[in-house]
Amino acid sequence: MIRELWSYRELAFFLAWRDVKVRYTQTVFGVLWAVIQPFMTMVVFTLLFGQLAKISTNGIPGPVFYFSALVPWTYFSATVSRGGMSLVSNNALLTKIYFPRMILPAGISLANFVDFMIGSVFLLGFIVYYNVPIGPHLMLWPLLVVLLMLLAFGISAFVAAVNVKYRDVQHALPFVVQLLMFFSPIIYPSNLIPERFQWLLALNPLTGIIEGFRYVMAPDRPYDWTLLQVAVVVTLAIFVGGVAYFRRADREFADVI
Repeated sequence: MIRELWSYRELAFFLAWRDVKVRYTQTVFGVLWAVIQPFMTMVVFTLLFGQLAKISTNGIPGPVFYFSALVPWTYFSATVSRGGMSLVSNNALLTKIYFPRMILPAGISLANFVDFMIGSVFLLGFIVYYNVPIGPHLMLWPLLVVLLMLLAFGISAFVAAVNVKYRDVQHALPFVVQLLMFFSPIIYPSNLIPERFQWLLALNPLTGIIEGFRYVMAPDRPYDWTLLQVAVVVTLAIFVGGVAYFRRADREFADVI
């Protein structure tokens, strides 16, 4: 599979570039839309949940607390939502020529990674503005990015394969993604959840990943490393399971779609 995907790597990059161009063609703000959405959401969360609802941010400045979670969440939600629809939206392409079908959700993942990197540049601006100390904790960043991409791709590959056969997925997916946001520590810190429910929150790999991004931004705050360990195990299981199911269903895509 890896050899086949590598031989079609130019097609993957072309599809990713096409997605980026289509998304920002004839827009006034262009690639700034990659930042506008999480930035405006951060402003709303800071005012609504930080100032009015007084939800704890564990001493982290509100903008840093929310924006450091919204950047990876925006990548995850966009990759799962668009990647889950990638096969159905390219049904004409699937039935005409052969290529590794996994390239379609992979192209979505690569295209959204461009937005993620733009948002990460703005995160660096927060590091400078709030005088976040630069140290060894930044070495955790690449691991978190890899985990985030594997998780998003594994889920999007699985959803895309299921959606070919059961079109109910396209109606349920936006609702499920929205619910998942509230089951992830984006609006609130993970330690705000009662201790008896902490294990349920930990089973969500986004918990360890998002809290990890916050730790990179505010290393003087405590971080439960068990969350990261659970996130690694669950993410790898989801990635392997999603890819395996996609490959098993691959042979029927052209006939069913």
